Amino acid sequence: MTKKRYYFLVFILGTLTALSPFSIDMYLPGFPVIAEDLHTTVASVSLSLSSYFVGIAAGQLLYGPLLDRFGRKKPLYAGLLIYIAASAACMTAHSIGALIAWRLVQAVGGCAASVTAVAMVRDLFPVKDNAKVFSLLMLVVGTSPMIAPTAGGYLITAYGWHSVFILLLVICALILAAAALWLPESYAPDPAFSLKPGPILSGFLSVLKEPAFYTYAFSGAIAFAGLFVYVSGSPMVFMDIFSVSPKTYGIIFAVLSIGFIGSGQVNTLLLRKYTSEQLIFGALAVQLVVAIVFLAGTMAGWYGLEATLVLLFFYLFCVGFTFPNASALAMSPFTKNAGSASALLGCLQMAFGAFASAMVGLFDVRSAVPMVAIMLGTSLAAFVILATGRKKIKSLSLGVSDQPSPYVH
Repeated sequence: MTKKRYYFLVFILGTLTALSPFSIDMYLPGFPVIAEDLHTTVASVSLSLSSYFVGIAAGQLLYGPLLDRFGRKKPLYAGLLIYIAASAACMTAHSIGALIAWRLVQAVGGCAASVTAVAMVRDLFPVKDNAKVFSLLMLVVGTSPMIAPTAGGYLITAYGWHSVFILLLVICALILAAAALWLPESYAPDPAFSLKPGPILSGFLSVLKEPAFYTYAFSGAIAFAGLFVYVSGSPMVFMDIFSVSPKTYGIIFAVLSIGFIGSGQVNTLLLRKYTSEQLIFGALAVQLVVAIVFLAGTMAGWYGLEATLVLLFFYLFCVGFTFPNASALAMSPFTKNAGSASALLGCLQMAFGAFASAMVGLFDVRSAVPMVAIMLGTSLAAFVILATGRKKIKSLSLGVSDQPSPYVH
């Protein structure tokens, strides 16, 4: 594969993985406007974000077996068409209940893009390059929090919140066209792959039994949930508590995203000297310390807007290391059933994200304490799982088990 072809494929896969972040980030500045228009509260509007996370989590389990049975592109096309139809429905929603429901459907369609992209990384690139490729995908995905909230803020101010879903519909149509024209089919359809519930469940269970998968998938997903907590809680924290405007919030969101994007690119450089295992362990340890300092100071009332921004920046910088390294390590054992593994990985990431973000919406937020406390909880749980799982993997590699794991790197 030529270098030009390499980066072109990364870019196309990056647009697929960016669809859901755009869908999440672009309408965030419109939460107060949506709440006023639909005669509800900002906290209730945030449930439309949680329903999107739930839709992604559930939908990926659907697409995983379909990707292994029919190849990568046909399920992708079906999902993107569902997304387009649901975006049109969101645009015309006249109640918060309808918006929450259609966001769920929109997510079920859109998640086909992300799960296909992860599976195709495993298909198209050598295992040793996967962490690097995932870091490069983050560079493309990282444009979302820089562009989407800012663009959404201007769109909502000029044309109303409905315009956001019109733009999302157009973006998805363009991604669908690009995938059809330039993305190769990377996996031959497997007629022998059963779509019956029993074999599908057995396939998912076999994936879960791999020590490398359950260690890095669960620790990475729970750590990554801290990002969803921030995304869900930040509109209330910044616009309600610190009283910034929707446009200013969009700018703040874009600036903070630099931490998340930058860490992915620093990760690419550090991979030349350190292993993914070393990087994810170090990043989670620092993330835990930052979260402890953040919560202690927030509870004591020490932090204003500027200090909150600085601590969120460093927290997101740490989170940015978990996605590429955890994804690469969790996917490394799989070839034949990479679609199912990718789906389960994505499901875990979104399921924990949905749960954590929903927790934020349950609180009557008058300070940043609930958001930061949940961020600390995710960091602590992820670190404990990683530390415990690493011992299990190490014991297998040293031959303590009767079946040493071939998946330790």
